[in-house]
Formats: sequence, C-alpha cells, structure tokens
Amino acid sequence: MKLAEIASVTGKSGLFKVLKPAKAGLILESMDENKTRIMASGSHKVSLLEEISIYTHSKEGTTPLEEVLKKIHKEFGEDIGLDANAEGVELKAFLKSVLPDYDENRVYVSDIKKLVKWYAVLLKYAPEVFQDSKEEKSSKTKKKD
Repeated sequence: MKLAEIASVTGKSGLFKVLKPAKAGLILESMDENKTRIMASGSHKVSLLEEISIYTHSKEGTTPLEEVLKKIHKEFGEDIGLDANAEGVELKAFLKSVLPDYDENRVYVSDIKKLVKWYAVLLKYAPEVFQDSKEEKSSKTKKKD
C-alpha cells in the first residue's frame, strides 16, 4: 500500500484506505479492526496522505509527510517513545528531533498529535509505506522467486 491509497477525512478519526471511486465520491474503509466503510462525498474534506506536507523554514517551505514518516521510522522504528496524549512540549521536542526546521508557528500541537496517531496506524496496518522504493522492488523480486 502507498500513501496515495490512504486518506484522512476531516471530522472522522483515524485513517482510511481508498477502495474505489464512486459516482458520488469515494468509497473508503477504516484502517482499524472494524474495517468500517464510508462514502466520502463532496461535502467531506478528504486528503490523501501523499498530498500532505509539514511546514518548514526550508527553501521549499514544506516537507512531504512521506519523508517525515520515513525519518521517524528510520530514527525510532516501532517505538517512538510517546503517544498522542503526551504533553505539548514533548510532542514539539519529538518533531524537532525528526524535522529540526519545522515551522513552530504554523505546525500546531494538534497536528503533531495527528502525526503520532497516523504513524501508529500505518505501522500496524500498512508497514510497507516505510520501505524505500529499492526495498519494495527487492521484496517483490523475492516474492516472485
């Protein structure tokens, strides 16, 4: 699974797998044990994770979420040492360690909480998003052998 196949829906907690487009919107399935399906229509704000970035002070102005998630995975693996209910100071320090140039005025604690929650969901239900494209190709080659 790729970040282009995973969405966040404003007003709904968690992440959703994009199943297929429909006449009235998208059919999504929750990425949890319940596998609840919903129809996201034009009234829902659906954001594909592939399209999300985090504000930074860099020349580009943002860093793609995929890059941030992979940095977290590389540095912390499966245990980042905190959860989304941690104090704001801890959450900011965590993001600063992963993305030193993040824009503290434009990235809110609520955004970092969401990042931590999403990381946990992806780790559990879509760990393949943390692989580099080289690793994906080699794992596909091994499966064919």
